[in-house]
Amino acid sequence: MTKFNHPVEVLITDLAQLEGRRDLTSCTLQGLNFLAHPVDWTAFSMDNTAFLGCRMSLEAELQLRQMGAHIYPPPAQPLPYDPFRKSLYTWQELIGESEGKPADLQIYEHFSETKLNPPINEALWQRIHDHSVDEGLRQLLQFDERGMTNLRCVGIMGGHSTLRTDPYFEKTAVTAMELAKAGYFVVSGGGPGIMEAANLGAYFSAYGPEALQKALRTLKAAPHYTDPGYHEAAQNVLEDYPEGAENLAIPTWFYGHEPSNLFASQIAKYFSNSIREDTLLAISLYGIICAPGSAGTTQEIFMDATQNHYGTFNYYSPMVFLGRQRYEIETLIYPLLRQLAWGRDYYDLLFLTDEPEEVVRFLEAHPPKRVE
Repeated sequence: MTKFNHPVEVLITDLAQLEGRRDLTSCTLQGLNFLAHPVDWTAFSMDNTAFLGCRMSLEAELQLRQMGAHIYPPPAQPLPYDPFRKSLYTWQELIGESEGKPADLQIYEHFSETKLNPPINEALWQRIHDHSVDEGLRQLLQFDERGMTNLRCVGIMGGHSTLRTDPYFEKTAVTAMELAKAGYFVVSGGGPGIMEAANLGAYFSAYGPEALQKALRTLKAAPHYTDPGYHEAAQNVLEDYPEGAENLAIPTWFYGHEPSNLFASQIAKYFSNSIREDTLLAISLYGIICAPGSAGTTQEIFMDATQNHYGTFNYYSPMVFLGRQRYEIETLIYPLLRQLAWGRDYYDLLFLTDEPEEVVRFLEAHPPKRVE
């Protein structure tokens, strides 16, 4: 079992889900407005039923408590984020301004005030928010009873500070494009650098290599995410090519100084970085591609190797290293992992290359192995 298997409890986030239902045993009703849409609760049976962040009259609350329901009211003060989200984010939502600031920045500044020691209510709202993001991923990726996704997810890791002018930025984008064209669903950490290149390449699988090259030339005008015009260059690309292919980003406000890139069609943004990193690896069951990166990428590599070593998520998954110089000579990470994996089921799922086409061929020949 994993956290993405369908739970026994039912999560109700839309009033339409109440139609035809009379038994609310082990149900959680989240973020619903019963002030605007009153309900006759006498028609329902309840046991272990929770109302999380629902707006209701005092009379309805007293009635539900008498029926044995557990009620956790919505925040008393407005928050810059919605703990009870019903969908993943889009980049348009995150850069949309409210009170003179992008929503993404507002949330980050709010989070930063108590990041290391949040009051209990703030901590609860953040955990509920991150659970709502989990639920959004369940709906998007459609997990079966063993935790396998309907979409063939491949995650791409690498350095957040990689310049748009770096050869591996282009190489990663081409790799992601080829993966998407082959039917894989590309996932990144959602930030700049290699992460942006991954989402960019997947997005441009709907257009082709010539369009991708034109986009890369536009982006090179602002190579680093701290450069003036960084987001504007991405927006110029999107204006020229507005209908890219679907792909996913999983960023975090823990590293809020890194802007979320604009080429992901779905953004699962978390407060908890540890949950974010574990989730990114857990859903990329069809493989992880490791482009050159530094400490964060190295950490993710060994997290993924640990998941493979113990079959944590019911499958052994391919690990592809895109960068011989980085992973075979400069760091020896690839030889070390080959030694660690010797005699294990995932030994044959390790691969080292510098060529995007070889990445795709390897993944097609090495699907995830089910843990028996």
